[in-house]
Amino acid sequence: MKFSIFQVSRKGGREKNEDRMGYCYTRDSVLFVLADGMGGHPDGEVAAQLALQSVSAAFQKHAKSTLADPEEFLATAVLGAHHQILHYAAEKGMLDTPRTTLVACVVQGGKASWVHCGDSRLYLVRDGSLVVRTKDHSFLEQGSTGKFRVDTLNRNILFTCLGSPSRPVFDVVAGMPLQEGDRILLCSDGLWGSLKEADIVHELSRHGVADAVPDLVERALRNGGEKGDNVTAIAMEWETPTHRDSSVSTDSISDGVFASTIQASLHESSADDELDDAAIERSIAEINEAIRRSAARRA
Repeated sequence: MKFSIFQVSRKGGREKNEDRMGYCYTRDSVLFVLADGMGGHPDGEVAAQLALQSVSAAFQKHAKSTLADPEEFLATAVLGAHHQILHYAAEKGMLDTPRTTLVACVVQGGKASWVHCGDSRLYLVRDGSLVVRTKDHSFLEQGSTGKFRVDTLNRNILFTCLGSPSRPVFDVVAGMPLQEGDRILLCSDGLWGSLKEADIVHELSRHGVADAVPDLVERALRNGGEKGDNVTAIAMEWETPTHRDSSVSTDSISDGVFASTIQASLHESSADDELDDAAIERSIAEINEAIRRSAARRA
């Protein structure tokens, strides 16, 4: 299994960055996850971090070295993350629960499967065209249904997320065959909300992910301005031997190996330090540099 990958998270005009993202893989399966902690509720960054940790732990447990059923795994993992957040709130005696969006994608056997809850998006781009993107769980995107009534004053409001008192609504997409050069982008609304969809597709199409992702993030930050949202993205390019600066190959690792960029656990006594924005950005930079060094050794 070979793929190129790049991830970056930048603080916008918000008080803190509540976005989290990462990936993990075995010899034959890879998982990408992104969560955007929701403002207006306490500890959004904790909700996002717990969601990533929970999904990553489930992947490590069940990917041996593939997942028996990626779609079932994704659905179960989302609910597991939701319950982890509720458990955290209950332990802390919180009157309001931390909340987060989530989008996650599994690639194995040359196919991609994904799940999303909220408005963190997945884009699949092929040969310069948008193949598919997730549909936000907002009144604006979903429209009026028997279950969700449109309020013209709140059309952009999400009607579901992880960590809310009600059971989350989420969509799972079954395995979609990938072709060499396909690009998959997971991003927070800080990115897609500040850029035109055509520009996102164009940038992903004409550059490798190591160039396209940081450029898109910088443009979104500029467009967002001083009060703009945090911007986070992680993107993969499938089976691309030409883009060596950000490539990963699992062909040489053994069946029992599990690799992850997702922090394994939170230590309650030093939670603030664990979630420090500067430390997270340093960690991301180190991960990307390690990928480049590994690719250079294989060149």
